[in-house]
Amino acid sequence: MAPSFKVITLTDAAAERIRGIIADADQPIAGVRLGVRNGGCAGMAYTMEYADARRPGEDMVEDRGVRVFIDPKAVLFLLGTQMDFKTDKLSSQFVFNNPNQTSACGCGESVAITPAAPGVMDAARV
Repeated sequence: MAPSFKVITLTDAAAERIRGIIADADQPIAGVRLGVRNGGCAGMAYTMEYADARRPGEDMVEDRGVRVFIDPKAVLFLLGTQMDFKTDKLSSQFVFNNPNQTSACGCGESVAITPAAPGVMDAARV
């Protein structure tokens, strides 16, 4: 069996915020679901939602005590990403340090992402 790899990693701040989201949820949740969708002026946007269970075909990342479920269509776009949580004077938000991101729009709502080559995923598993 090949060693597993993590599609994404979390910083301490991101894990702490996800733990807070789980603790404050109105219903039991298993973690958060992360994906990408078409949209915005740069072409793509990250998506996050509550996840009550792992869906068929999803990757599950367990890092720093939390679970992140990865939409199968997003894996090649997110490979190697570090998820962080930043707070400044005017906002608090999850930030994705993604090596596959090639640009972002000026408003920060969308990004351009080039998917990792499929062979990269196989190499990461070895």
